[in-house]
Amino acid sequence: MSVWEFAFLVLAGIGAGLTGSIAGLASLISYPALLAVGLPPVTANVTNTAALVVVGVGTVSASRPELQGQGRRLLPLMAAGLVGGAAGALLLLLTPEGGFEKIVPWLIGAASIAILVQRPPRELAAEGAMARAGRPDQWWLPVAVLAISVYGGYFGAAAGVLMLATFLLTTGEGLPRSNAMRNVVLGVANTVAAVGFVLFASIVWSAALPLAIGLFLGSLLGPRIVRVAPQTALRRVIALAGLGLAVHLAVDAYT
Repeated sequence: MSVWEFAFLVLAGIGAGLTGSIAGLASLISYPALLAVGLPPVTANVTNTAALVVVGVGTVSASRPELQGQGRRLLPLMAAGLVGGAAGALLLLLTPEGGFEKIVPWLIGAASIAILVQRPPRELAAEGAMARAGRPDQWWLPVAVLAISVYGGYFGAAAGVLMLATFLLTTGEGLPRSNAMRNVVLGVANTVAAVGFVLFASIVWSAALPLAIGLFLGSLLGPRIVRVAPQTALRRVIALAGLGLAVHLAVDAYT
């Protein structure tokens, strides 16, 4: 890892942290950045997952006030996140390198479309509050969390978007508390996947470290930018960029 590659990954991490704060699609920048410095697709993905753990730790720490009184609800959701993250990591380890390279463009494309068509989170929160006021959570919520966590452990682009929308529509909680729950559950899924990769895969720590530094800085800057920037326009730009990246990776994988 040269000095220039180290600096490039720090900058890519900052961009990924910002992108994750705005649209929940940090891997749009971090994953191709790892490919750009020469990592193979599966190695790039497991290294990316390891670097993203630092973001989860920071966001969960910042969400402690919103998590008060959520313990009983969170326990089954965290269990689902743990099992799902482990299952997703296992699926990735069982996927051949060439097969994963062909799957990734479809995952990034689908994630970009999900961001492009997603309704504003506050609108979803209002709808969920009206539908679920005073009612217990749906019995199938842990199943939905399990499915999203499997995807999160496997690749994870826009898993946060899917998880947040699920909580907003099914729990009746507002955006701050739903976002806090999302941070915890995906943090568990991502951490258990990263532990699996540490034990059974090859993480390039010389690339994970600068990326993690950048992700941490980007996650700190992201909320400040979100407060003043036109979020809808930025989300659309990020989604369109994601579709462009999906096409580029598909051309590389299938030709």
